[in-house]
Amino acid sequence: MPKSVPTLPGIQPGHGTYSQIVEANGFVFLAGQVGDDPATGEVAIGGIGPETRAMFANVRSRLQAVGLDLSDVVRATVYLVDMTDWPAYNAVFGELFAVDPPTRATVGVAGLVEPYRIEVEVTAAR
Repeated sequence: MPKSVPTLPGIQPGHGTYSQIVEANGFVFLAGQVGDDPATGEVAIGGIGPETRAMFANVRSRLQAVGLDLSDVVRATVYLVDMTDWPAYNAVFGELFAVDPPTRATVGVAGLVEPYRIEVEVTAAR
């Protein structure tokens, strides 16, 4: 039976009607994450590279709250507003998942909630 994780220590709840993390059958499903700088709560400045790093820092903190880490990620779906940002985002992704990277899909989208240019949802295995 799926189990929602209602609160995460030190992490603000999401905006909207959804669960940030759901566990089911040995998998952990993490809702879409954006590149907020945890210190400011605003989008990370400096372009797609810093925004991608902040986004995965947010993924990492949420996974750590349930006892997992980036190495447990088996699937990532990335949404990019501008596909010309792909090389810079891919470089950061390659650094973070240098060994045994997860499966991945990268999708160009017409837009995300302003001012974000990238979002990711991940599935991790317990």
